[in-house]
Amino acid sequence: MTFREATADDLPRIVRLLADDPLGMTRETPGEVIPEAYFTAFAAIDKDANNALIVAEIDGEIAGTLQLTYIPGLTYTGGERAQIEGVRVAAEQRGRGVGQAIITWAIEQARARGCRVVQLTTDRQRPDAIRFYQKIGFRPSHMGMKYHLR
Repeated sequence: MTFREATADDLPRIVRLLADDPLGMTRETPGEVIPEAYFTAFAAIDKDANNALIVAEIDGEIAGTLQLTYIPGLTYTGGERAQIEGVRVAAEQRGRGVGQAIITWAIEQARARGCRVVQLTTDRQRPDAIRFYQKIGFRPSHMGMKYHLR
């Protein structure tokens, strides 16, 4: 398995991964031609030194993805934190260690950068994901809240 930063050419596959679950299918628009908004978002991520859209590949095929964002802050004595979002593993790769490998890789990137904490959110409607993250060592320390604007 290899990890690399995504390219714009990867977006159709990444969007299919994001849409491949009950929650994602209500939020994403996969297809042969994906909406321009995905390319706009990718361009913003790509040019921001504090953001990276990552893909995990097996035999040249994208097996998983996540977004890694570094957030400067005053807490933790001015320590930076890493935020992991948009984690998805291809259905045919689930249960084969891809998820653990990509999360472990992201944690190591954060450690190498000097981050003080790695955080992520997952929807309460994803009990398997919650168990998975807890098995790796994440703990439910805060209550997350969202205010949807649309």
